[in-house]
Amino acid sequence: MRLRCFTLLCLCCCWFVSGEAETVSCSNIVPLGFRTQNISITEFGGVGDGRTLNTRAFREAIYRVQHLPRVGGTLLYVPPGVYLTEPFNLTSHMTLFLAAGAVIMATQDSSNWPLIAPLPSYGRGRELPGGRYMSFMHGDGVQDVVITGENGTIDGQGDAWWNKWRQGSLQFTRPNLVEFVNSRDIIISNVVFKNSPFWNIHPVYSSNVVVRFVTILAPRDSPNTDGIDPDSSSNVCIEDSYISTGDDLVAVKSGWDEYGIAYGLPSSNITIRRVSGSSPFAGIAIGSETSGGVENVLAEHINLYKMGIGIHIKTNSGRGGFIKNITVSHVYMEDARKGIRISGDVGDHPDDKFDPNALPIVKGVTMKNVWGVKVLQAGLIQGVKNSPFSDICLYDINLGGVTGPRTPPWKCSDVSGFAHQVSPWPCSELSSNHQGSCANYS
Repeated sequence: MRLRCFTLLCLCCCWFVSGEAETVSCSNIVPLGFRTQNISITEFGGVGDGRTLNTRAFREAIYRVQHLPRVGGTLLYVPPGVYLTEPFNLTSHMTLFLAAGAVIMATQDSSNWPLIAPLPSYGRGRELPGGRYMSFMHGDGVQDVVITGENGTIDGQGDAWWNKWRQGSLQFTRPNLVEFVNSRDIIISNVVFKNSPFWNIHPVYSSNVVVRFVTILAPRDSPNTDGIDPDSSSNVCIEDSYISTGDDLVAVKSGWDEYGIAYGLPSSNITIRRVSGSSPFAGIAIGSETSGGVENVLAEHINLYKMGIGIHIKTNSGRGGFIKNITVSHVYMEDARKGIRISGDVGDHPDDKFDPNALPIVKGVTMKNVWGVKVLQAGLIQGVKNSPFSDICLYDINLGGVTGPRTPPWKCSDVSGFAHQVSPWPCSELSSNHQGSCANYS
């Protein structure tokens, strides 16, 4: 057997050649073109000494890309060094390339941090009413953007923001590290993301997004530092990455209560593959903001360690929306508080205008080939009383517990489905004799 690899703009692809099947990947949803022009941040006065503020250099370089376009686009090269900067906007047809040893570091001075309008599917900032701070790197209405390199680092220096959150001194919602809004054809690859003030990578109202070969790091006690949050987005590919943060590693979302229902843009066709990591919260999550709907999600070959919850599908009364056609397979988890949780009572509300009768629909969830050791509780499935979860299908699941006192291995309510070869054996609401609709998902 031979291992064949090639490198194109540091997007390294490998496959085994011996007549065996190639490694499966969804990354081809965004074609990678060749940039016809290369420029360096140093040409615009960039200084990588960790002290000089490089905001003007980044903004002038990106202005050059935007206003002097080249056929095929432009690559902005960041050489080794630590480049301190305020937030900046990205533009279409550009590659931001971080060399080995390059660090783009966010300033901790928030006095000049731009404020932007809340997302319409949220109606307000996610943390506080009103606007929100712009993400450190922001793309709105852009296309054909690549953030890549030789595993250089984007450092949000989030501890100052975390402390303000803990002290209750924030007036607006904290910034994400990278956010794309109303954008398409995005590739993020071969970069380390570190210490985000809030969520790390947030594609929202976007399509054709690839996040691959990234490392995302934040302390376990850092608040709300989700790794990757596809939000009301379609055709998203997340592969071959390591995430260790203070919140969900990957969380699929689609808007918040009445605002998400009114906006009505689901997240769909999301693939999460070969992701590993650790968190006090969930490894693979859907929700809790799912008011626009979530459908057609595949998560497979996931390795999780020191987890709060391995797999968490979460919504609430007042959310509305739907969660359907979800498949999770080939998951290994070690040292988790809960293995699987599907819950209809999770998440807060943006205001008191939500409709408590807007009940979510959760239907067609398949989990198979899930293995866990040192799992305190195997599963909790709690549907909504007037909208029970249906077609919850469990196959070939073994979630071994720890010794000593523990809660019941499974707790269920307002749910129907099927279980086959599940250990410990799940609750009676999941039939072992009649597959019913689960036959369509096996």
